[in-house]
Amino acid sequence: WAWSPKSNAVMPRRRGRCAPSRGNELNLRSLAILFAGLVVAAGCATRLPVAGALAADTPGACERWFSSLDAVIDRDGVRDAEAARITGFPYLRVDRFLASFANVATQSEAAFATWIAHLRRLDREARAFELQNLAPAALPALQVTNAAAALERGARCAAVLSERDQALPEVRAAIVAGARVPDDYSNTARALGLYPLSALLFARGVAAWQRETLHAFEHAAAAGSADDAAQVFAPPKPPLPAAQARAIFAGATLDALGVPRFSPAERELLFNTYAPTFRLAGAALHDRIGTVHWNTDGSPGIDQSRPAVYRRLAYTRVGDRVLAQFVYTVWFSERPASGAFDILAGALDGLVVRVSVDENGEALLVDSIHPCGCFHMFFPGPRLIPRPPPAEQVEWMFSPASLPPLPLGQRLEFTLAGATHAITRVAIAAAGTGNPYAWLDDNDLRSLGDPQGLHGQRRSLFDADGLVRGTERAERFLFWPMGIANAGAMRQWGRHATAFIGRRHFDDADLIERRFDLIERRFDLIEPAATSPR
Repeated sequence: WAWSPKSNAVMPRRRGRCAPSRGNELNLRSLAILFAGLVVAAGCATRLPVAGALAADTPGACERWFSSLDAVIDRDGVRDAEAARITGFPYLRVDRFLASFANVATQSEAAFATWIAHLRRLDREARAFELQNLAPAALPALQVTNAAAALERGARCAAVLSERDQALPEVRAAIVAGARVPDDYSNTARALGLYPLSALLFARGVAAWQRETLHAFEHAAAAGSADDAAQVFAPPKPPLPAAQARAIFAGATLDALGVPRFSPAERELLFNTYAPTFRLAGAALHDRIGTVHWNTDGSPGIDQSRPAVYRRLAYTRVGDRVLAQFVYTVWFSERPASGAFDILAGALDGLVVRVSVDENGEALLVDSIHPCGCFHMFFPGPRLIPRPPPAEQVEWMFSPASLPPLPLGQRLEFTLAGATHAITRVAIAAAGTGNPYAWLDDNDLRSLGDPQGLHGQRRSLFDADGLVRGTERAERFLFWPMGIANAGAMRQWGRHATAFIGRRHFDDADLIERRFDLIERRFDLIEPAATSPR
């Protein structure tokens, strides 16, 4: 209905099945007739609830809604930085693993649909945490009553926009072109820092760290595991027998991109099977693992009374194959200063251990970093043959030790030094040793309860740049010419630049295949054949 200045009356905007066909001028003085018309109009609306709901989720309305949502998220500073947003497509996000499939996805309709489904999943997961951390007072601006309703609206709108975009070849091409993850290096900082010259100086520091690490491994190997004072933490349950673990991998279905699918129960069993034991050599409180929480002053802290390991399932590619990776992270309250000028000291420290396995469940490679992205070390198994670096003066692949033979059913033990929490030894863990640690999801860090009541009682450990505020190190004032912002600060998954010289990220999809040649396993040569050999 609309007011007509010509007739000084309220007129229907258009005729329809529910509008009267004659006498449609409603004199403002005829309040009774106006009331009747409103009743009729209301009856029309109630008879078509489905049509009304669909009209609210048109592509244009959904684009405006996502724009409002993003404005509110950025205004409140709760943007999640784990996966990169794809410009122009607010319902899609991409990580380095999925970005590596951009060209593969165009080869078939099934591959493209599966790829888009993965990109939508990344956005849906990120928005769930952003909405959890959003202040409740911001929700009315989105015309929703709670975060769950906003997430549901986002899911509906993602389906609407995805259906429209996948039907247009030029839009599909734009998605493929935009599915890129910017690296975590600043070309500007490197240019201002005279990177070609400063890299030569940093190479000496890297070489010195590698020598010290090799010496620590040699010393630990000579000493063995006779440190009775060390505190050992182990997974809560024993690993699966080899046959059962292989059966899970053999029974896993692959999606159109070749990504294996595991049920929640299977994930639980596999996480426990590849989980390491941690031998903590330090005796101080800052050498005890724990649960991340917010302190009452708003700073991040560690509850050592609740020893825990944060885990996540990731994937990488070797040629046309997709390999599963089981990632385990432990957190410490700090890296204490060793002296007055220790530029590496600061609040929070940790260790990230990743186990990459083949399609039969065999561990091919273990590598590790600290949550700052620092001190990347590789522990290859016997089936990986290292490749030489493509150029000199590049941090390529530092391996202080090889992976010990690790039959399925046994687990690794990592010995960590006191204060620095650096790995000094990798060995096979003795069965039945260690205090059990608890499992936590690595994604829990994206929305933690906040005792200060900031951001609606929840807050991500990471800021919009993927950094943990309050964990800055003095090294950032010296290391900036290498192009890594806030070097030494703790970082979110997907934001770990792991080389000062060259470019390397912990989640690079081609990290393994660029550095190693894989020797294929011939099971018929090591296991009895089911039938007589020919």
